[in-house]
Amino acid sequence: MRLVGKVAIVTGASSGLGRTIAQVFARQGASIVVCDIDDADGERTVADIKVSQGKAIFVHTDVSLPFEVQDLIKASITAFGRIDIIVNNAGIAQVPTSIEDQDDSLWDKIQAVNVRSVLLTTKYAVPEMKRIGGGGIINIGAMSAVRSRPGHHAYTSSKAAVIALTKSLALELVTHNIRVNCINPVATDTPMLRAHVNEESLRAVIRTIPMGRLAQPEDTAFAALYLACDESSMVTGQIINVDGGRAI
Repeated sequence: MRLVGKVAIVTGASSGLGRTIAQVFARQGASIVVCDIDDADGERTVADIKVSQGKAIFVHTDVSLPFEVQDLIKASITAFGRIDIIVNNAGIAQVPTSIEDQDDSLWDKIQAVNVRSVLLTTKYAVPEMKRIGGGGIINIGAMSAVRSRPGHHAYTSSKAAVIALTKSLALELVTHNIRVNCINPVATDTPMLRAHVNEESLRAVIRTIPMGRLAQPEDTAFAALYLACDESSMVTGQIINVDGGRAI
């Protein structure tokens, strides 16, 4: 197992990508802090990990709020004594919308959850990572930040900001042995995608992916596993596209 003795916080881990990442990391020996605003499904993720003899706790957290992120960090230290890995996965998607109809409050909410959360978790976890001599931060971006789709203005810009923030943080934290990387998944078959895209639009999206299929949550989870473990000790500030060839 590749993460024995490590403690990982996974935000947005009640379902979809976050849930799968948490499960994969737990199977590799990490203790998991499941973080979400969905208590019922967050606890279900914890229960599933424990059924497989893994270690996990759930911490209700709105990752866009500084005081709740601070409580998340405190709860993680209280439960497991350290923080080695953060996976910044929490995010809000967007139904395709014309620029004239873009809702200002939705714009603000998407920026808060998709971007501010990355800043906050990093800000409050870094002192703990420095204390133990290093760590790894994995940010979940999106291929739409690299190859845009029309009507996703708030979402696309938020994920582009995550890429820029990843690079800036990687340069700042490298001397503390804290690595920061980003994964850009292509459209992934998760409940969030299904809730925002109808079947006709889904078929159109699949046609833009050279491999001819949606990504599965495991595709991103195993990329995150590589970035979290010691095999990637020389990798920081990188943007990894898990995209079925869409960036080509």
